[in-house]
Amino acid sequence: MHTNRISPARKITVWLSALLAFALFSGCDTVTLTDLTPKAMDANPSHIYTFSLRVTPRTTTVSGIAPRIVVDGQNFGMKKSSLGEGIYDFEYQLPAGRDRLAYYFLVNYNVEGNATQTPQETYTQVEQVQIIGRKVLKLEANRGPVGARISVVGRGFTPQDAINLSGTPARTVFESPNAISFFVPALEAGRNYQVTLTGATGDSPVGTFRVDPSSVAISPTALTLRTGEQQNLSFTLPNPAPAGGTLLDVTTDVPESVIMHEVIVPAGQTSVTVSIGGGKPGTGSLFLKGFGSGEMSVPVTVSGR
Repeated sequence: MHTNRISPARKITVWLSALLAFALFSGCDTVTLTDLTPKAMDANPSHIYTFSLRVTPRTTTVSGIAPRIVVDGQNFGMKKSSLGEGIYDFEYQLPAGRDRLAYYFLVNYNVEGNATQTPQETYTQVEQVQIIGRKVLKLEANRGPVGARISVVGRGFTPQDAINLSGTPARTVFESPNAISFFVPALEAGRNYQVTLTGATGDSPVGTFRVDPSSVAISPTALTLRTGEQQNLSFTLPNPAPAGGTLLDVTTDVPESVIMHEVIVPAGQTSVTVSIGGGKPGTGSLFLKGFGSGEMSVPVTVSGR
């Protein structure tokens, strides 16, 4: 039997051919894909979001680059970006009510060699994008007394959102999707509290708020009235109320005997007078927390007609 022996030169030729074939069929060796898309995007009224990809050829034999994106199972072509060479963009309009989507990039191209062009394909792994609908930008003020109305500026607020200070609920007022406000609850003065926004989508940190000490004068210091009778009660602050006014959270232990409305010192003013009505006969007190030594009380006695 006769066996042909392969010459060293032929061995080298075979090895180079195999190496070239491997290079042609290994897309990752000829192009590099860099996903430039942020994994969290702020919501916008148009619901249109931009996906970006950089394609970097690693050899001069690459041509005919055609990037595509597969998003939510749909395949779309991408366009060259004005941001730079080798960058491609695609704008996708997300259906209303969605806040998350999956995507990956797919790139077709040709590799030239031995006077031929070999089609190649490479792709990225599947990624997730989260659309951020609610975003807290800042507190209007980072300190103030109990009862002060403080605004929070941001985006994506809803009437269901609520503010708490280190776990203590604050009375929250929905103003618009871009603004809410809260009244500083009756907390110990001279301390810092963590402000948190709570809603259907979870909790969002807002910032740190310091509760400053304050005092209030109440006149008269006791109330005696009959059922159906009314008497004025005045509250005076040492300084004008800030923007939004100052809420005085007045409560009572005899709610059937005392008829009264909400007490708010208007912005820029130092005092407010409210009318207290007599209900069923009873004896108790009005309570105001967060001022003076911590709690102030006004004795109330309501007798029959």
